[in-house]
Amino acid sequence: MAACVRLQILSCLADPPAGFSLFPEIKNSIDTIARQRLISCAGGAGLLSPSKPDGIGRETQWGPSVSVNEAPPRLEIRNLVARFEGRTVVDDVSLSVQAGQVTCLLGPSGCGKSTTLRMIAGVEMQSSGEIFVDGKLVCDTVFRVPPERREIGLMFQDFALFPHLSVADNVAFGLKGDKAFKRDRVEELLNRVDLMRYIDGYPHQLSGGEQQRVALARALAPRPRIMLMDEPFSGLDNRLRDGIRDETLEILKEEDAAVLLVTHEPEEAMRMADEIALMRGGKIVQQGAPYNVFTRPVDKAAVSFFSDINVLRSEVNGALAPTPFGEFLAPGVPDNTEVEIVFRPQHVRLDFDRNGKGPSPTATDGVAARGVVERARFLGAESLVEFRMDHDGSILKATVPNVFVPNPGRVMWLTVPRDRCFVFPA
Repeated sequence: MAACVRLQILSCLADPPAGFSLFPEIKNSIDTIARQRLISCAGGAGLLSPSKPDGIGRETQWGPSVSVNEAPPRLEIRNLVARFEGRTVVDDVSLSVQAGQVTCLLGPSGCGKSTTLRMIAGVEMQSSGEIFVDGKLVCDTVFRVPPERREIGLMFQDFALFPHLSVADNVAFGLKGDKAFKRDRVEELLNRVDLMRYIDGYPHQLSGGEQQRVALARALAPRPRIMLMDEPFSGLDNRLRDGIRDETLEILKEEDAAVLLVTHEPEEAMRMADEIALMRGGKIVQQGAPYNVFTRPVDKAAVSFFSDINVLRSEVNGALAPTPFGEFLAPGVPDNTEVEIVFRPQHVRLDFDRNGKGPSPTATDGVAARGVVERARFLGAESLVEFRMDHDGSILKATVPNVFVPNPGRVMWLTVPRDRCFVFPA
């Protein structure tokens, strides 16, 4: 009964009587609270009951949802936590994925990516937090929809095809309906992944890339609203991987599923994701569009996860950090604070030595610093050159497009564009 009263109060405040007004900030807060409350007032019941669910999205199971102007995310997780034997593996993770969107959980091994995926799928139980599908609660620490009824597809690293079943039977494994319906859906998907010729074949007769496409077809067969992918391309060789990823992405977009992809490879995340959630130590440390995550990193570790880095150390004085490359702006940083200036090798600019002199200082590139080539290697699309810097003997890396392999001992001058640097507390 108290739950009903709270909902009625929220409803009245969100839509006040004539002559009564609320500050916009208060009304927005009330709207948010009302959207989050999934309260069933029938018979005075205000709590979700584990004994009543009989299908996702039914009013008898979830209770009436508060109407909102915008459609809810296809997938939303709020404050998800997982603890095992006293150790926190996933720590207060929240994110949302819209229909047709690909979001990538990116991070090193052991940071909690796969555990997050398993909790969403329902094969592991969270310690706290909530999981919503299309605005409907599917799991918290009391209420839980079984994994098979969440309408979620799964793709794993090893594909998990059944060796004793034909390709057609593998794809049809999760389908319900008569034989004609199953056959039509199987043929539709195998045509889309260009494997119709193997419909009566078996997994051992297929290449790794073909097995991956069968696994994709099987996962998509029941038309899941959400697709969870746990490093599904890691077992493929590099040349094959790019093509398979692009084909998979195109099919997933056509299906309009919300996709949550787990990977530890930044290139894969940049190539596939509409949004990247960078994880470290069980937490999401940064989230946004790939361009923003790459160009506006939150800390040095975020920069280094995507590429090699160079680091200069300095101490702030008057909002400036002096280095052999000139001064770098450090607005808002107190004097005497130690900082690190971080930049990527591809942003280092090189110039030739002219009788012991380098290029003149500029506002955009600062002061040129002298370095001697330590080693140089051609990597195919670019060349990597390592310099021993005169000012402190440190090694600084630069990458140059195409072929540039100067001999060791050659003197060059290096500059660092100011708009390509990041200043972080040491």
